[in-house]
Amino acid sequence: MIPRILIDKAETPGGGKELKLYQHDKDFIIMAGTFELMNSRAHASEDDLARLSVQKIVGQENPRVLVGGLGMGFTLRAALDGLPETAEVFVAEIVPAVVKWNHGVLGGLAGNPLADKRVQVCEVNVAELIKKEKNSYNAIILDMDNGPEGLSLKSNDWFYGFKGLSVICGALRSGGVLGVWSASKEDQLTIRLKTVGFLVEEVRARACPGGKGAHHHLWICVKK
Repeated sequence: MIPRILIDKAETPGGGKELKLYQHDKDFIIMAGTFELMNSRAHASEDDLARLSVQKIVGQENPRVLVGGLGMGFTLRAALDGLPETAEVFVAEIVPAVVKWNHGVLGGLAGNPLADKRVQVCEVNVAELIKKEKNSYNAIILDMDNGPEGLSLKSNDWFYGFKGLSVICGALRSGGVLGVWSASKEDQLTIRLKTVGFLVEEVRARACPGGKGAHHHLWICVKK
């Protein structure tokens, strides 16, 4: 049996669960406490989230895109693949160690997206960037934690309530897109998204390439 090797540990701000990065053969795993937060074998739904989100803004000039959560870089890579060379892409990651891992051992998994000249890394809570902008972004893509059912950071709940969603809507330009990833369906989130001013499309996506693995839930929302 091939052993799972612990590569590094990281504290999350605000007393969240400790993150641990493991390698198992050719795969990498990030654990939040005892829960598997992400696995390099299972990123198809994250790819779909970014791909479907940026498809909605094709043709918009000099798009500005904000990605909340770096993870293993797959969401960022899929967004970059669908955006023009004139795009500005901001990726917010609150755990500095995750950025370090993506500059190092995780970098090659998604083709080193942090090396792309369009990318600016912000080691802050993405809420800080959203709150200080009005009518600024063409797309905001949230691939954080476990989705609306937060796991590693309780503060992530802000994004999915009426107040947070209203602020997010205000940070988007007219016709802008909000993409949200979740491990499971959440009907109340759909209601809240529609209430604050989004046209909502829900997508059921497989975790693994080739239509395999668990089903995850995506919201692709266009600002009215």
